[in-house]
Amino acid sequence: MHYPHRISKVKRARKLGFRARMRTKKGRQMISRKRRVGRRVQVV
Repeated sequence: MHYPHRISKVKRARKLGFRARMRTKKGRQMISRKRRVGRRVQVV
């Protein structure tokens, strides 16, 4: 049986991964914001 919304890990990483975040200005801001709060940044 095929479950709905079973997105591949590669597609997810390319869309939401660390490197995808670092590509955009807003993504970099998000990561630095999380780091400022004291969170270990684990994207995806």
